[in-house]
Parts: sequence; structure tokens; C-alpha cells
Amino acid sequence: MPSLVQQVSAVGLRDRIFSERQLADALGGGNARRYGVVNRSLKDGSLIRLKRGTYTLAQTYHSAPLHPFVVAQALHPGSYVSFESALAFHGWIPEAVFVTASVTPGRKTLELPATAFGAFKFHPLAIEDYRFLYGVRRVSFDKHTAFVAQPLRALMDLVALRKVQWSGLDWLADGMRIDDDVLVSLSRKDFAAMKQVYKHRAVNSFIAELEDAVVTAKRSQGR
Repeated sequence: MPSLVQQVSAVGLRDRIFSERQLADALGGGNARRYGVVNRSLKDGSLIRLKRGTYTLAQTYHSAPLHPFVVAQALHPGSYVSFESALAFHGWIPEAVFVTASVTPGRKTLELPATAFGAFKFHPLAIEDYRFLYGVRRVSFDKHTAFVAQPLRALMDLVALRKVQWSGLDWLADGMRIDDDVLVSLSRKDFAAMKQVYKHRAVNSFIAELEDAVVTAKRSQGR
């Protein structure tokens, strides 16, 4: 086992994502020595730099796989996973999603180069003050946690990002391939939580139209 892995493991960081300062504390010694150890470990793949100043050990040395959602949280603290990434996670859409996409409280879209843990994108949305985490839950992934949008929040984030106009349920059923049974499982409480989130009138109109369509569908099914 490489020396760096042993030293990082000894201070409890083996399964963690850690900062440059934590790495320096784990390795000790002078700057030149640390630089050499880190550079060799990056080259042999035992150490992965996720972004400047943020590292983790290669998956081989983790006791359990590091989930991409956890990596996304570490890459952009304060963000939460949403859009197709969250919809696929919740089983709302059948397609595999190869980019972990998140909502950021910042103002700029950020796309990070692909890593051993996948590719990552972060998008800002026009969200009302103090509503950023409405419909978002903390989810556990082994020893880690990440903030993940609940299905309706993830869907409406996607509507907001793409500026989708309401055109009936066809876009959801045919375009997104979301089952009708999934949609009719939504409650008025779910919709109520979304009505105070977005600043754009078009998104709020979409929420209202979707709620009406779901209520109508439930009635037709005798629910």
C-alpha cells in the first residue's frame, strides 16, 4: 500500500473527501517532501484530485464505493442534486444518467471535467429567498450524506432550467417517460410545497397546470 494511503488512512480520512490542509496535516514534513509524495500519488492513481484543493483516495482504497452525489456535494458545498440525476435516482425516469447535475445557490453554471467518479454540472435557478431547500432531503450513502431533490422538486427544477411551457401530460409521459401512476401518486401537499419556490411566473403556472391534470387523472381513476 502506498505511503500516502497509509498516512491518510491513519488519520481517519480513508473513506473521506478531504482538503489540501487535511492532506498536509496527515502527511506532515516539509513542503518539498509533501509535494513529492502528492505528485507521485496523483501519477500512480492512488490519490485523486477532484478539484483544486480537494482530494480523495482512489476507489480501490475505499471500504465502499463513493457515490457521485457525495462527490457533487463536496465539489460545490451548498448545492443539491436535482434534474434528471435525482429523477433517475428516485426511479421516475428509466434512462441511465451519466452526468450528476445539481442546483447551485451561485449565479454561474459550472461544468467540471470528468473524473473517476463521473462528470458534474451545477446550474443556478431563480428561487425565492429561504426556499432553496424546499422539497430537498438529506440522503445517506454509506458513511456519507448528500442533499437530493425529491421527485417533484427535481422535475420542476428541470422545467425551470429548460423553460418548458405547459402542453399537457404528453411531455412528461412521452418526452420524459414518466409513468402516469407515478404522477398520480403526488399529493396536494407535494404541490403546495412547490408553489412558493420559484420566482418565474411560467414555472408556477406549470405547477398549477400539472396539479390540475393530476387531480383530474385521479378522479378518472376513482382515487
